[in-house]
Amino acid sequence: MTARRGRGPAAPSPPGGPRRASGPGQVGRGQNGRGQASSARSGSRGAGGAKQAARRVRGGRQPAARPPRAILRRRIVRRDPIKRLNVGLLLVAFVLSLFAGRLVQLQGLESKGYAEAAVRQRLSRIDLPAVRGDITFAQGQRLAMTVDARVIYADPTLIQQYEQKNRTNIRNKIATTLASMFGLNPATLLQKLAPRSKMDHYRELIHHVEPDKARMVTAMDFTGIGTLQEYRRIYPGGSLAANVAGFVNAEGDGGAGLESSMNKLLKGRSGWQKVEVSEKGQRIPMGEDQQSKPVPGKGLRLTLDQDIQWKAQEAIARQVKATKAQSGTAIVMDPRSGQILAMATAPTFDPSAYWKSTDWGDRAIDEGFEPGSTSKVVTAAAALEVGHVTPDTVFTVPDHITKFDRTFHDSERHSTERLTFGGVLAKSSNVGTIMASDKLTPTQLYQYMRAFGYAEKTGVGLPGESRGLLKPPNQWWGTDRYSIAFGQSVSVNALQVASVYATIADHGVRVTPNLIAGTTDDHGNLTPAAKPAQRRVISSTTAAELTKMLEGVTTKEGTAPAAQIPGYRVAGKTGTAQRVNPNGRGYEGGGYTSTFVGFAPADAPQLVVEVVLQKPQNGYYGGQVAAPVFKDVMSFALQSRRVPPSSGRPQKIRISPDHG
Repeated sequence: MTARRGRGPAAPSPPGGPRRASGPGQVGRGQNGRGQASSARSGSRGAGGAKQAARRVRGGRQPAARPPRAILRRRIVRRDPIKRLNVGLLLVAFVLSLFAGRLVQLQGLESKGYAEAAVRQRLSRIDLPAVRGDITFAQGQRLAMTVDARVIYADPTLIQQYEQKNRTNIRNKIATTLASMFGLNPATLLQKLAPRSKMDHYRELIHHVEPDKARMVTAMDFTGIGTLQEYRRIYPGGSLAANVAGFVNAEGDGGAGLESSMNKLLKGRSGWQKVEVSEKGQRIPMGEDQQSKPVPGKGLRLTLDQDIQWKAQEAIARQVKATKAQSGTAIVMDPRSGQILAMATAPTFDPSAYWKSTDWGDRAIDEGFEPGSTSKVVTAAAALEVGHVTPDTVFTVPDHITKFDRTFHDSERHSTERLTFGGVLAKSSNVGTIMASDKLTPTQLYQYMRAFGYAEKTGVGLPGESRGLLKPPNQWWGTDRYSIAFGQSVSVNALQVASVYATIADHGVRVTPNLIAGTTDDHGNLTPAAKPAQRRVISSTTAAELTKMLEGVTTKEGTAPAAQIPGYRVAGKTGTAQRVNPNGRGYEGGGYTSTFVGFAPADAPQLVVEVVLQKPQNGYYGGQVAAPVFKDVMSFALQSRRVPPSSGRPQKIRISPDHG
């Protein structure tokens, strides 16, 4: 059957399914195996062609699908390996350009910031403490010194990594072992061993460890536990002059005494070091290393004499115990230079175990008290200077006297007696002193007390010093001027009283008390301290007259024959003052302050010694409990300083015009 040209109905589909569409010029096979030629017409398709196509679809035969252009292009590419390679190279180049851009950003534009951040994460700062300056006695013996020590530290992060890797708990073992070695709380150490962050590589556990003990810790080979060098403060003399030196606390700062007031000078300036540490806590050998070197502290050379300090401390401690006193103080001074050779107090403390005590202050300067009769010498000096009184001026002295609405008594009842002014001082008569003070105005008495150093700091440089209390005359009430004249209604510290007698011993010139001879550098070179200030308080004539009167105190007729020293002329004064009761009003039940202060040799004074006992129970008169300690300490100090005995006999002073 010959195929017709033109439009006509298509042949029906054979039973059994549609035939495959054949392309132009190709033969399609039907189910019966015979092929029919199908020619493609040229030109545009008409409506008849569309209808034929529709009939073929309805009859179950699909038209031949023409491939999309994208598929054709892929086929072309697959058929062309050069083009396929070029496309791949373009893709690789694009990805590499992204990496290159990121690298430029990280290593070029932002490299500095990332590098600094990385270094900061690895840097570990280590403090480098400065060597604290020594405190030495006048002859160079060490009172406080710095020695090598170790700080035990932990790397909490490294300990944690070890535990995770080995599935074991070594923190408990470390904490328990170190706690038993150093007497610490295991729970506290355990808390310090726990890391706070991934870079927690340094935590200080124990300070001031002796090198031998530190080596024992190192030998245990605990993971994450190490030691570093630091310094430890020690006091070779134990409690010797502890209240002067003070102590250094756990933070490395002075907590009392000169260690506190001179802390900045002694401590120096600490340094630091920053090193790079790896994640395992090991130092990176060629890593960042920044350092600021520490500056050593200056040393202090004191005026204290080690031997005299020891004797003063031993004597006052023994007497405090013997009299069951609340406390005691002993001071030794050179009146010509104002140098303090000893300043002892009892009870005291061990600065190496300061936490076991609270007696850290120095009572010689921080404890205020009413001076009692030792202050009568100031009234006497003022009266001799401006009151037209001489040592031989006679007073008729009863055992009591009434001024306004108040009656004043002597310490012991006696009949009315005639005493010279020297006798008034020798017998320590309150009534006689009041009578002599009537020749002074309140302003004159106040001015001389201030000139002798009352109500002002001594200037020794110790912390916590009490100025004492002396109200100006316009605040005095009624009978204040009379009680002040014999040493009540006024408050002083022990060093202020010692300075008064040093002024008399130095022929009326007051030299500011001083405790520091100079500073030393780390090579021991001494830079002397500035010379202490001086001022004339009374004339040399008045000072000589007072010295003669004070010698009478140590005679058999005086109140302190127990202060006599064979071969040496001694001048001094007793004091027995009532203490204000801190738990009540007035003096009732407050006890007594017992004092003796004097100088020797009286003909050429070189040493001043003061002894103060607070609230003694076995006796309380100054001549009874304080004068023997004065004799003991002064005798030792005179021999220690190789002071020759007096060349002449003691001057005799008339106690009473009636008895010669």
